[in-house]
Order: sequence, then structure tokens, then C-alpha cells
Amino acid sequence: MSADATAAVEDALRRAERVEPEIRAWVRLDAEGARTAARQAPDGPLHGLPFGVKDIIDVAGLPTECGSSLRRGHIATQDAWLVERLRQAGAVPLGKTVTTEFAYFRPGPTRNPHNTAHTPGGSSSGSAAAVAAGVVPLALGSQTAGSLTRPASFCGVAGYVAPAGVWPTRGFTGLSPSLDAPGLLTAHVAGLAAVIEAVDGTTPEELPRPPRVVVWSGTDLADIDPAMSDALRTTARALGADAPDTSLRLEAVARPPELASAHTVVMAYEAARALADEARCPEALSGHLNDLLDRGRATSDDEYRTALATARDARVAVLELLDDVDVILGPAAPGPAPHGLDVTGTPVLSRPWQLLGLPVVTVPGHRAPEGMPLGLQLIGHPGRVGRLIGLARLAEESAR
Repeated sequence: MSADATAAVEDALRRAERVEPEIRAWVRLDAEGARTAARQAPDGPLHGLPFGVKDIIDVAGLPTECGSSLRRGHIATQDAWLVERLRQAGAVPLGKTVTTEFAYFRPGPTRNPHNTAHTPGGSSSGSAAAVAAGVVPLALGSQTAGSLTRPASFCGVAGYVAPAGVWPTRGFTGLSPSLDAPGLLTAHVAGLAAVIEAVDGTTPEELPRPPRVVVWSGTDLADIDPAMSDALRTTARALGADAPDTSLRLEAVARPPELASAHTVVMAYEAARALADEARCPEALSGHLNDLLDRGRATSDDEYRTALATARDARVAVLELLDDVDVILGPAAPGPAPHGLDVTGTPVLSRPWQLLGLPVVTVPGHRAPEGMPLGLQLIGHPGRVGRLIGLARLAEESAR
């Protein structure tokens, strides 16, 4: 079996050599380490599967530099929990993928494989691009605001954000402990299903048709591109949700703009404390990150507690809704990936659900008229991830 693992790693390295000069998804390809790991890979459910690791996530013996000069040469002494679980299942880390600075807004060099003049999104930019370019079938990411859902949508791949507290963040350089969550990127939802099962045993559920779907337009938070709205309507109809917009049912229990606002408060307050040491070197940080840390230091304890209370109350209400329906369906981003490499797009459509700690699957398959990918997000109950994955498979089938 190790011969199969070695062949898979060599194939991934050849693909990286071919596309990396243009896509620039990798901080570091660990060819020799991957070859050694392939020879030693256990005969598990993911035997020989090469994967990329976002460079805020520890891989023993490799630097974790977080897209910042302040972490240059910082060598991890042990694997992150998720890396360890994947190794136990037989998967092989190929190297570290590009992240924005401390998983916030300053872009790295990565380009969108569908059109290199467009952003891949952020902060899991390298991971999404490496999967979209066909270098690896799996890459690890993280989400604090929209750091995985958005690049999955922009790059046309499937994404999974784990529900709060279910997958440990040990070995992750965090930005906001209340919001940080691990995640996966694969080419299709079937890949997500296989990896999730290998990590924690969750399997997709077979669902009665039609499922119970609340459709959220996203227009209360952003100007949604007409092509994205069309994709949302098409998928809603395919899933049996005939109403053009059932956001009113969601509005009755939680207001996404209020949740997005509370998210920004929690994120800034906690980031200012998580990166307090780095804040002592403001000249080494981007303007975006310095602004976030300034806002966090200016946020009072009362404002922070109020935002957390908003999250707690809304989570109770939304979980009650998700006891009655199967999923919330909405746009994963306002539209296709923006032109240019100096921005990564807005995370606003992910903020409410990340605040509530809910699992999210980004479903690929739709395209804008100019050919760029469009992703939809399915938000589910944290105790029913199997149902969420089952519905995501149906949604992806409808987009083909």
C-alpha cells in the first residue's frame, strides 16, 4: 500500500511543479517529508491521500508563519489535532499553503486558478487554490469570519466549516477563540463526506424528498449579484423549496445584520487579546490588522458581553428553527471572485453563522456568465452534520 501512497504524492508534486509558478498556492512544499510520510502511511480510509495545510496550522517539523514576518522560522514541534487525525487515517501532508496575514485581510500571492487576474479569496486562499488547481484532493483551512466559505465559493470547490467545539483547534494559530473553527476544502462534496467520516465517524444521511429548506437571499447584508441570486433560486427549486425567498421565517428568530454586527465586535475584542504580543510591533503588521486590533482595544467589556449575549440568544432561536427544518440555504458570497489581487472579498455573508458556531458546507457547481465559479452555503444543525452533508450532495447534483 505504501507504493500507492508514494505514487499519489509524486503525482501531486508533479502537478504542483506544473501549476505553482502561475497559481502560487504554496508557502512550502515538503517533498522529502511527504515522501517519508507516504512510505510510513498506515492503511487507513484515506491511505496515501496528499493534503495541503493552511499556514496557521501546525505540522511537526515545519514552520508555521501565518503570512507574517513576525512568525518567520517558527517551527512547530507537533502536529495540530486535525493533522494528526488525518495522518492516523493514512493521509499525507504535502506542505503548507498560503494564508492571509494571521488569517485576516492582507492577501498573499495566490491567484484564482479559474482566472489568475482574480482573487482566490481569503484567508484560506492557498488551500482553496491548491484544490481548485488539482494539485491535492484535500486541503485544510479555518474560518473566523468567512475565511473558508468565501475562497471555496470563489475557487469553485466544496468547503466544510466544523461546528464550534466539535473539532479541536489545538495547533491552530487563532484570531478569535469564540469564533475560530477548523475546516476542509475538497473538489466535491463527496470528498468532504469521506474526510469527515475518517476524522469523526459522521456519515451522510439519506433524506426524504423534498427536504425542509429555509432560503435566505442574503440581500439584508450585501448587494447580491444577479447570477448568484439565480443560482440560489435554481438550487432552492431543485431541493423542493418553491418559495422564492423564505427569509421572513429566519427573520422571525434572528436578524442576520444584527448578528453580523455582533460578530465584528467579538472578533475585534478577542483578536486584540490573542495578538497582543504582535501588536507591540505595529510596523510589521498591515493597516487592516492594525485597525482591527485598535478597534478591539477600544471595545469595552460591556460591549463584548452584550455581543456574546446576542449570540447566545440567537443560537437558541436558530437551533429551534433547525429542529424544525433541515437546512438554511443562502449565497456563500455576494458574487464571483472580484477582479484584482489586492482584496479578498467580503466575509459578511458568513459572519452571522460563524457567530452562532454552526456547521456550514459550501456547494460548488454554478457559474457566472463570464465563467467564474459561484458557491452556495448550506447552514445546518451542529448535531446533524450527516443530514447537512446529505443535503449538500443533493444541492451539488442539482448544479451539474
